[in-house]
Amino acid sequence: MTHRKETNMKTGRETGDVAVGLLRSVSREGMPIRDAVLRFIPAGKAIYLLPAALFFFSLFFGRYMMDPVETFRILTVGTANAFLDSASSLLSTLTGHQVLLPSFEQTWGASEETVVFRIRLPRVIAAMLVGGGLSIAGASFQGLFKNPLVSPDILGVSAGAGFGAAIGILLSGNPMVIQISAFFFGILAVAVAYGIGRTVGKSSTLVLVLGGIIVGSLFSAFISLTKYVADPYDTLPAIVFWLMGSLSAVANTDIAAVAPPILLGSICLFLVRWRINLLAVGEEEARALGVDTKKMTALLVIASTIVTASAVCISGIIGWVGLVVPHIGRMLVGPDFRKLIPVSAVLGASFLLVVDDIARTLTATEIPLGILTALIGAPFFAYLLTRKKVGWIS
Repeated sequence: MTHRKETNMKTGRETGDVAVGLLRSVSREGMPIRDAVLRFIPAGKAIYLLPAALFFFSLFFGRYMMDPVETFRILTVGTANAFLDSASSLLSTLTGHQVLLPSFEQTWGASEETVVFRIRLPRVIAAMLVGGGLSIAGASFQGLFKNPLVSPDILGVSAGAGFGAAIGILLSGNPMVIQISAFFFGILAVAVAYGIGRTVGKSSTLVLVLGGIIVGSLFSAFISLTKYVADPYDTLPAIVFWLMGSLSAVANTDIAAVAPPILLGSICLFLVRWRINLLAVGEEEARALGVDTKKMTALLVIASTIVTASAVCISGIIGWVGLVVPHIGRMLVGPDFRKLIPVSAVLGASFLLVVDDIARTLTATEIPLGILTALIGAPFFAYLLTRKKVGWIS
């Protein structure tokens, strides 16, 4: 009992010392309380817990509310049972006779399991992949082009993917055909823009941006042409709705198709994030430090394009995520891309999760994600511009 009292008293003194030190720092330096708290609780580390909390919250939150404890049980026990069923099938195939492994008891109905595994889980995963991927691509392009106004569609990938989706809707209407067509034309648009830059070859990044503007305008005209010839009662609404962005039709097969390229491209950008710091300083300085700027530019463009095209082909065109989220990350951890890239991925996944939750619960009919991201992103970006300190790397 004496030892426990001494331990409690020691812990209390340590906690009191931290609080006293916090108050002294506020009073002595005139520091705002928010900044003083962040000194003891770094936002750069605590922010990594946000996607996990929002992931679980989004599973039970919605127009059809579910019990959080029951949702967790469905997620864990249902996943374990699915794994055991797969193992039973594999063992039955290997041994030549039926093998039945024991499974956990299910205390929920088929409707709850369908809501969690077939409706909300793929949608939540898709929102995290799309938001994180667009944010990483946006941060990488901002460092590559040394411009805070750069977004992932700067090279025309969104316009190309939009045209591909419109062609897929016009000719087939099959979701798989639409996604493949959107991905192909998104890659094609960036390839044409990059080809224009390599052909001219003088100021590479500037010509690359100009090539992207040319290609984006060209594919935007093609989208308008596709709308003009589409059936106004059937095909045209589908094209317009796809272009506004939505995750309402995402299924498990879509996640299996786009998760590998998004993760692969994101990992590539994560591994070379320290080199983006050198490119952000300037091409001549980067070459002086031994960086092959042409190869590094090509790597960043290819990886970011694969991530963006993969995201757009299942979600449609969702603007402002790759433009605004890197700025929020820069406000939290600074301009160092070694920290900015992972923080942008975390913030982007969290941001699109919240926006998607709002989109599917705010009104009786689902609001397209592109509308909400513009309504949130545009005023916030205007706030950034009105700050006294506007410098994007300061």
